Amino acid sequence: MTAADGLFVTTNADELRRATAAARRQGKTVGCVPTMGALHAGHTSLIEAARRETDFVVVTVFVNPSQFAPGEDLEAYPRPIEDDLKACRDAEVNVVFLPPTESLYPEGYSTWVDVEGLSRVLEGASRPTHFRGVATIVLKLLNIVGPDAAFFGTKDYQQLALLRRMVRDLHVPVRLVPCPTVREPDGLALSSRNVYLSSKERKSALALHESLRLAEERLLSGETDLPAIATSMEQHLNSRPGVETDYAVIADADTLEVLSAPREQMVVLVAARVGKTRLIDNLPVTIPSQSE
Repeated sequence: MTAADGLFVTTNADELRRATAAARRQGKTVGCVPTMGALHAGHTSLIEAARRETDFVVVTVFVNPSQFAPGEDLEAYPRPIEDDLKACRDAEVNVVFLPPTESLYPEGYSTWVDVEGLSRVLEGASRPTHFRGVATIVLKLLNIVGPDAAFFGTKDYQQLALLRRMVRDLHVPVRLVPCPTVREPDGLALSSRNVYLSSKERKSALALHESLRLAEERLLSGETDLPAIATSMEQHLNSRPGVETDYAVIADADTLEVLSAPREQMVVLVAARVGKTRLIDNLPVTIPSQSE
């Protein structure tokens, strides 16, 4: 483990466990922020939430190969580790965990976590092995860190729903804390993949948030034809240069079942390619009950 300006950095799981055990002996609670690096203001907001709610904050930085399908951007995924360490230092993180790939996926590795149902729809339909990789690595990191609470952004809404199910089903002793999506002033959700967008593509990418807001407005105005609203979202997305819609749906907020009629708690989700970059976004919508 190395230390600089109060930030401890380790690549070793046993060192990390010793650090968190020492914190607990001092009566401190442990928070974990799992990331794939390329930290931006969205990640910083997760760290800030962890610092508010726990006493000892661990940030994990690991580009997880098992959640990338062949042909996806694993090799091109940004890895600005020095910038990430500076961001963690500035945010007063206690420990950064940088595990080597071979330590988490040693030769002969064959154990996977598969959350049925939620892993097969939406993102899972177009990326069949993605959520198996996500669930597996998050469980491994939770087992290593052993946090009291782990912090995830709601921009990856399906991922959070799936992890909640995994934690519930496997009795993992951790509290998952959802944190709001951080956006640029014009509404674009922060993402590590935004760096791939040209200036023209970035303007087109605003269509994702715009389509969500259009759906929200129609839902809150009392419209009930959800397929028609979803179609209008897709039309709005595809009207922008370089945008190709993957899906635009209105779903149950818990199960992610695509809906044909409104419910009190819903989530609007979109995914689209903007140029060569695939982006996702979502917006939860609550319909006030008749009794209110």
